[in-house]
Amino acid sequence: MLPADDADALDWLAFEQAGVLTTAQTTRLLSPGTVRGRIRSGRWRSICRGILLTGNGRLTRDQQLWVAVLAAGPGAVLAGVTAATEAGVRGLRREPLHVLVPAARRAARSSLGRLPIDMPSVVVHRTSILPPAHLQLARPPRTITARALVDAAGWAVGVDEAQALLAAGCQQRRALPEELRTVLDVLPRAPRRRLIRQTLNDIAGGAQALSEIDFLRLCRRHRLPTPDLQEHRVDAAGRTRWLDAYWREWRVQVEIDGAHHMDARQWAADMRRQNDVWTSGDRILRFPAWLIRARPDEVAETVRRALTAAGWVPSPPHSRQRR
Repeated sequence: MLPADDADALDWLAFEQAGVLTTAQTTRLLSPGTVRGRIRSGRWRSICRGILLTGNGRLTRDQQLWVAVLAAGPGAVLAGVTAATEAGVRGLRREPLHVLVPAARRAARSSLGRLPIDMPSVVVHRTSILPPAHLQLARPPRTITARALVDAAGWAVGVDEAQALLAAGCQQRRALPEELRTVLDVLPRAPRRRLIRQTLNDIAGGAQALSEIDFLRLCRRHRLPTPDLQEHRVDAAGRTRWLDAYWREWRVQVEIDGAHHMDARQWAADMRRQNDVWTSGDRILRFPAWLIRARPDEVAETVRRALTAAGWVPSPPHSRQRR
């Protein structure tokens, strides 16, 4: 709700920052005694050293984000999965909160280490490269979605999580692979830089999910020809279909089934689609997504047999001529 017409500077500042203020901000507008009095009376809340809430309720999500940024100090912005979530990328971890600060200054660790129970933990990262083009005009301030995803992939717990973050952001159309590449170009020391670039190439090539990225990696590792991903076709009933992986030359198709394919109605629809594929003359292989990750050698051997049966001739292991 907007402040009233006769609202003063403090009311407007509290409105802009979801009621979260620094003591420096309040003491520019009120006397230190007035601020202490409002805290003692219970009208305001002391969140941590130097951070106040102009209220006494539990922190909302917006207020938690403001606490993270303000407690981290000048120049701090939301980053990584936190910034990506605020930009609308779904399915990411909401906690802990990630904040990026300039490398030249130290975050207020004493404040961030003494947060109340209704405040998530805050992870502070430092960077020496944060150009204006990487900053989103938002409240609280945050990095743009492309920078957020690149950072999040670098800070992820493991490779699978890193690739899933990139796939989610691009699949949900919150950022384009080209935008992430542009960000990566100015971050020469970004963690997992090579992995991020390869993953973006796979996404740009048509991979829409982590399982498809895993499948491409499997094909490269086992010296299988690279398939086309998300190939468009029209089935016998005139419906548009998207093939997960397709080798047009040998008319071999691979479908990667997620958990939703276990639903009875989905299972029946999958069988009808598989019948359409077989009756059109294509060969179809189906693998659950978990099998590609858990038993890649088994999946690769099955694909190899199918391609060989369809006429593919593998290259000799040492077919490259020596210079």
